[in-house]
Amino acid sequence: MKNVLLIGYPFPLRRGGSPRLLGLAKYLPEFGWQPVILTAPLDEKADPRFRIIETDYHDALGFLARLLKLNPEEDARKQVKKRLGITAKKSVMDFILTRAGEIINYPDSEKGWKPFAIKDGEELLQKEKIDAIISTSAPVTAHIIANRLKSRHKIPWVADLRDLWTQNHNYSYSPLRKLIDKRLELKTLATADALVTVSQPWADKLGTLHKGKAIYTITNGFDPETVNIPPANLTTQFTITYTGMIYPRKQDPARLLAAMQGLISDGTVNPNDIEIRFYGSREDWLEMVAEKYGLSSVTRQYGQVPRDIALQKQRESQLLLLLNWDDPQEKGNYPGKVFEYLAAGRPILATGGSEDDAVAGLLKETAGIQATTVEATRSALKGLYQEYQSKGNVSRRGDNARINKYSQLEMAKKFSEVLDRLL
Repeated sequence: MKNVLLIGYPFPLRRGGSPRLLGLAKYLPEFGWQPVILTAPLDEKADPRFRIIETDYHDALGFLARLLKLNPEEDARKQVKKRLGITAKKSVMDFILTRAGEIINYPDSEKGWKPFAIKDGEELLQKEKIDAIISTSAPVTAHIIANRLKSRHKIPWVADLRDLWTQNHNYSYSPLRKLIDKRLELKTLATADALVTVSQPWADKLGTLHKGKAIYTITNGFDPETVNIPPANLTTQFTITYTGMIYPRKQDPARLLAAMQGLISDGTVNPNDIEIRFYGSREDWLEMVAEKYGLSSVTRQYGQVPRDIALQKQRESQLLLLLNWDDPQEKGNYPGKVFEYLAAGRPILATGGSEDDAVAGLLKETAGIQATTVEATRSALKGLYQEYQSKGNVSRRGDNARINKYSQLEMAKKFSEVLDRLL
């Protein structure tokens, strides 16, 4: 058994941790690689299945949060806007906070983790035989740590960019900050032996910046342990469920609501049959959109819930909603929840995006429908609702063999092949 150091933060035992990192920790041993996870302090007792090195951590924003009396469990930007009574998706305060973040969060908000992780990583590498390193971002600080360890110990290093760095579709800083970040990205990843990302369009983008690098595409995946077997009992209503964050100006639920309004108006859908459920941060603007389309009575925000509850709500739902990224330049973005949805075994309706993006291809191969316009969404909903009316439920879709290609087990296998190739 070969040993690999996984550098990532936060680990899934801490709120907001990456399922990709957890999947590698769980399934790499099946392919001959024993992981050691280097991460920041956990929120709970470590799972005994994993060998985890918890480093110390300095919160670079801790003083400011205490000064402003912010809740560390909630989004700081939303708290500031709420105190000032700002409900708009975009405001002057967003601009001010973004510019402040350019200075404070360089190279990212987890920079206080770096010195402790380098120190503990050095001690590990001096005492034990580690055959390779995988660092995964976000945060990009993980790659900076790996770069330092690689330069001193000459161990094969794979930099996994599950989110791109300066080519990120959600990059919000100024051109000057981007120029500085780009120089840091090139310098940091120059010593990586291979780069990995989650889709072919993103791999192509990486190739334009990191010329000559070995770049591999390995999608995210669902945990086989979370597959909906035996199937959960479905809700009696025609429930449409969305779980997770919604990024304003990037993801738009209005298509679904407009389509549903039209179906109710022409008598196709009985509003007493339906419930549109959102599990995640409560958004004032979402309530306003629902009210605009006259759907306040059937659209409900349940707030944030524990992960196991969110998974249960997915499994019992007649239909799962995926809000695809509304950016024609970002055809390579896979929302992480699409893989959770595959494990739930329920039909998926994706709105937005384009017919040739990564999500459309995945859903066509597996268990979903891509509807890029209000009319397409309305047509898809009409067919699904008519099935619900005639049968009492919407049937499970998808071929298991094709869906299993997107499991974390398959993901770990592909990573192991990259590691084996480097050795």
